[in-house]
This record gives sequence, C-alpha cells and structure tokens, in this order.
Amino acid sequence: MSLILYGHPFSSYTQKVLITLYESGTPFEFRMIAADLPDNVAEWLRRWPLRKFPLLVDGELQLVETSIIIEYLALTHPGPVRLVPQDPLLALPVRFLDRFFDLHVMNAAQYAVDGALGINAVTEDEGRKVAAEKLERAYGWLEGELEGREWATGADFTMADCAAAPSLFYADWVHRIGEAYPLLRAYRTRLLARPSVARAVDEARPFRPLFPLGAPDRD
Repeated sequence: MSLILYGHPFSSYTQKVLITLYESGTPFEFRMIAADLPDNVAEWLRRWPLRKFPLLVDGELQLVETSIIIEYLALTHPGPVRLVPQDPLLALPVRFLDRFFDLHVMNAAQYAVDGALGINAVTEDEGRKVAAEKLERAYGWLEGELEGREWATGADFTMADCAAAPSLFYADWVHRIGEAYPLLRAYRTRLLARPSVARAVDEARPFRPLFPLGAPDRD
C-alpha cells in the first residue's frame, strides 16, 4: 500500500512533510483536508481526533507530528538526500534546528495569525506585537548561526531545512526579515529556489487568499 498523507497545501507543517517526500521521490497519495472533501475530513478525524495535520498513514501504521514523520520516512523510505545523519552526534544539531524553526519561528509567526483570526483571546495588534518581538530574537540568533553555511547545519540539506523553508516563508510575511539579516535573507532565497520547496510553494499558491493577514504580492 502506498503512503497516504492527510493535510492541506497551504499548511506550513504539511509543506514540511511534502518537501521531505519530494526530496526523496517517494510515491504517496495526498488527501486534502477541506470542507468540500468531507470523506477526507471524516477519515482524518476518525484516525486523529485531536484535529491536527499532517497525518501520515503507511499500511496499518499512522504517524503525526512532522519531525516524527520525517524521521520515519528517513528510516523506511530513504531517498538520495539523507535528511537525518546516521551519526547520532551529527544528527543532534539537525534535530535541534528542526525544533528551533518549528518552535521559535513558525510558532512565533502563529501569534500574529491567531490574532487576526481572534483565536486564544489574542487581538490582532497584540498578536502582531508578540510575533514581531519573538521573530526579531529568532532572526538575530539565526543570522549568527548561519555564517559560513549553505544550509541550516552546513553543506547538506537536512530535516532542519525542511522545517526552515515553510517557517521562514510565512514568518517573512508576518514580520519581514530586515536588511540587518543578510545571511538569513539569502538563506530564505536559497530555500525557495530548491525544487522541492518551490513545488510546495506553487501547490499552495491558489490558497493565498486564505492568509488572514493578507498575503504579500511576492514569493
């Protein structure tokens, strides 16, 4: 049975897994979660009532949480790009930066999105302010971390870059990566030029009107 991925193309975390699958060239079936696809929604909720996606199904096995999904794919469906180093010590910085992009970039940007949607009793102004403060700290740290590197942890594209691509893509929409961070801006540009990332971005393009803060006319 082929892999089945439940998610939405405009979802940053869905894109993180899509990039992984495109990097490996692994065949899979994509089942989009959308109101006009009620069968997909019902099956997704039956499998994972916590209402989070993406969800990966491989035969009798199902997995959630993007980093776990990517680790599983690296073990069971490896491709030409090794996204998680075999050496445990070399894998640690990859895992760390994977978490950094999820927790300190994507989740920071989410504050502004939640504010625009009126989620968690956060106003739009409050959400934007908190997001800007958190993202500025993250941008500043990343600017120093990326010196001398092509990708997140060095010369090789890894799981950390799969997390970085959608995180920085949307974070820059929420709070622009300023001129003070030339290395980070260049890294985001390299990410968007990578074929796996460009494909995920293009597939999400029709859904840009859904962005509650208003999608910029770029990227």
